[in-house]
Amino acid sequence: MRRINEIIVHCTATEQGKDYHAADINRWHNQRGFAGIGYHFVVCLDGTIEAGRPISKPGAHCKAHNAESIGIAYVGGNKGYYPADTRTDAQKAALEGLIRTLLHCYPTINRITAHRDYNPMKACPSFDATLEYHHLLK
Repeated sequence: MRRINEIIVHCTATEQGKDYHAADINRWHNQRGFAGIGYHFVVCLDGTIEAGRPISKPGAHCKAHNAESIGIAYVGGNKGYYPADTRTDAQKAALEGLIRTLLHCYPTINRITAHRDYNPMKACPSFDATLEYHHLLK
């Protein structure tokens, strides 16, 4: 089993209210030349959590940080042509619940970050995940 020390939060950078699923993202990532979906989990508009890439495999979601991280993406992140925190209440609750579960299952996790923390050219996930989830770390 690989060592997991970080959760990196993403958005799909799709329009607010447009419902997409892990299968859609898998197709998009395959079209970009990835070996399937790059995220380990996808949080849908209604709060449903869908599995993506198996946790046992490194993700393809954050260059130079995939080997020891879990990637979570919520569907949304754009309002019109602009980045925006478009999470529904259900997504907010599901994201926090998933992160709590992962912290329990992987006690080696010591960071919860946002994709934008590693790539200043990106707004992803369109909110400050590092600050928002800081309280979940012991």
